[in-house]
Amino acid sequence: MATKDPRQPRADARANRERLLRIATRAFAREGPGTSLKGIAKEAGVGIGTLYRHFPTREALIEAAHASELARVCDSADEVLGTMPADEALRLWLGRWVDYLTAKHGLARALRATAATDTNAVTFPGARARALDAVSRLLDAGVRDGVLRQGVEPLDVLVAAHGAAIAALDPDQVERLLNYLLDALRTGRLEGTENIDARSPADPASSETIEQAAEDA
Repeated sequence: MATKDPRQPRADARANRERLLRIATRAFAREGPGTSLKGIAKEAGVGIGTLYRHFPTREALIEAAHASELARVCDSADEVLGTMPADEALRLWLGRWVDYLTAKHGLARALRATAATDTNAVTFPGARARALDAVSRLLDAGVRDGVLRQGVEPLDVLVAAHGAAIAALDPDQVERLLNYLLDALRTGRLEGTENIDARSPADPASSETIEQAAEDA
């Protein structure tokens, strides 16, 4: 009879851990550094002792929640490519990336709060590299299918999406900005742009508009 490897966690233990990570990610994004660990455990349907067995410290929970969310989003690039055209897959993935950025912001605030008393608190390594790899796969697929422009830098796409996430005044505006970004990335969208009457960045009216929007935010 085959014996079970004692190093392998039981299925229910793995399920508890994954559920705790999902709930912790949402809770820290919503409530920030003051998130109650007891509240996370209660929402996950486990005792606080179970939470601490998986994550001995608040820092360990935050770091694991970030790693889990990052992996979920980046690994989903291949999933969406298998179910829809590459340009639509990129748009869907960018929406998920913005959601990840929101969660990451809450996790980072929580981690900075713990770092005030623990100088060894760990930051979030590897996010950019994994995201660049995911975007590269999506862009390459779009080029192969003839629906996305060639020569687009993956980092530029991430920076543009990040800008939309932090500058938008409401979620609907985020969606519109991501749609505009995708339109710019699609093939044939830049023809005739020389006729667009765009303001110069140095135009005083443009500066006043930007400053007003920042104040209203």
